[in-house]
Amino acid sequence: MAVLAQHNYYNFEFSVREVVLMGRAPHKRAMERDNAKDYEIVDGALKTVGMYDFIDRDFSTLSGGEQQRVILARALAQQTPCLILDEPTNHLDITHQLQLMHMVKNLNVTVISAIHDLNIAAMFCDCIYVLKNGEIAAHGKTEEVLTRELISDIYKVEVEIVKDHKGQMHILFL
Repeated sequence: MAVLAQHNYYNFEFSVREVVLMGRAPHKRAMERDNAKDYEIVDGALKTVGMYDFIDRDFSTLSGGEQQRVILARALAQQTPCLILDEPTNHLDITHQLQLMHMVKNLNVTVISAIHDLNIAAMFCDCIYVLKNGEIAAHGKTEEVLTRELISDIYKVEVEIVKDHKGQMHILFL
């Protein structure tokens, strides 16, 4: 499994390539150097997330959305069938939230993610587990789980649930 953490801080200056190469570490023995295959995988991961043109930039000079895409590329460089995402859209503007989630949705891997934005969850999740006091309060298909009653019970807010002209569910907070 690979993890996309909510926060990613480095005490040293790393290039985008170096950050993504860190994703290859689980495939290395102690002191083993990066090889041509590693660089090929890194290049492919950066192309997948649309960050290949930033390969030589310092990670710290990127915007929050760009940094999240690089961290996603690092997770992809691990070549695992499962990604764990911890609030992947936290602190991103709506454009970058949607871009990141569309990228993740189209990866053809299993994704387990903590998402607090119910509308983002409704747009991108096939199955939802709702936690209350550390216990699973509900789980199942998104439209079956995210109901007015459940949202009221868990979050103590009133909502209206509507569908747009494409049939996409939206939660309106009252």
